Amino acid sequence: MKPNIIFVEDDPDISRLVKHHLEQASFSVRSFNTGAGVIADAEKGRPALFLLDIMVPGGDGLELCRQIRQTPALNSIPVIFLTAKGGEADRVLGLELGADDYISKPFSPREMVARVKAVLRRFERPLAPSPVKIGEVEIDPGAMTLTVRGQVVPTTATEFRLLDYFVRHTGRVFTRDQLLDAVWRDTAYVTPRSVDVYVRRIREKIEADPEDPRYIRTVRGAGYRFEAPK
Repeated sequence: MKPNIIFVEDDPDISRLVKHHLEQASFSVRSFNTGAGVIADAEKGRPALFLLDIMVPGGDGLELCRQIRQTPALNSIPVIFLTAKGGEADRVLGLELGADDYISKPFSPREMVARVKAVLRRFERPLAPSPVKIGEVEIDPGAMTLTVRGQVVPTTATEFRLLDYFVRHTGRVFTRDQLLDAVWRDTAYVTPRSVDVYVRRIREKIEADPEDPRYIRTVRGAGYRFEAPK
């Protein structure tokens, strides 16, 4: 079966262009011109990826991304923003809400397809099969579940892969570029700042006090290190 993409875009010309190029790349596409009904449709037929314009009628794409991340059946599905709002602050806000990539308009259709494929490849990489428990944090790659202090905590696939990499290399210091190479793989489309955003998101999920982390420690001038708390 072709991977299915839910695409939200209110500009009919852009919608037709994106849909055409994705279908030429062997994806199937369900298009919406507003955010209304997207969550309900996705719950009926789970897509492989959401491609969201930020500025759409009936609620912006940021709010739609927030709803996706708060919906248990959908919260692990990758999200890419496609938008004219291309400033650094907008990209960071999108990542903080759980987006996996950010494509600024105007864009090359070829680049757009490449980035969709890049995000999906990131999610297809096999993880080590054995669960690992360090302190109050337990990850199960087979089920892609994170348990913290006995409670299951939802994560996006990118968050889970980054945390899995940290946990399996406890004690090692990684630069942002090394983490990009290991977790994101296709680093042409992401920046070291993305790592900072994801580390902050993970800290909020696993740390009792994200401002004074016990697990993911910042190594000034170098990067990050995952530690087993004593």
